[in-house]
Amino acid sequence: MELRIFTEPQQGATYDQLLAVARCAEDAGYGAFFRSDHYLKMGAVSGDPGPTDAWTTLAGMARDTSRIRLGTLMTAATFRFPGPLAITVAQVDQMSGGRVELGIGAGWFAEEHSAYGIPFPALGERFDRLEEQLA
Repeated sequence: MELRIFTEPQQGATYDQLLAVARCAEDAGYGAFFRSDHYLKMGAVSGDPGPTDAWTTLAGMARDTSRIRLGTLMTAATFRFPGPLAITVAQVDQMSGGRVELGIGAGWFAEEHSAYGIPFPALGERFDRLEEQLA
């Protein structure tokens, strides 16, 4: 059995805290470190120190870890256009020596989209975008 770590840094975590978790997991023999792809906190937490970007964080971790696989549980297809997302993921994968796993979904948190000015289309269009990114 392979164990993996999943974090939700939008609830409140710095890069250094996330890196400490990833390194601890790597040292303990865990197979992967995953993080959410959210910009807005959920529920009654402060979310401090503020939002972070999943792929920027993973790029840093690609250079600051050596063995553990890295990825998102789900990257929202609504946050990024397919081409730039492919470039970003491929670059982080190259930076990590081939340790990236991409999870992708249609997006669901309307408040988050509204808070950051990201269009939040109807469910059918979100799935069309997802299908385009998977093609």
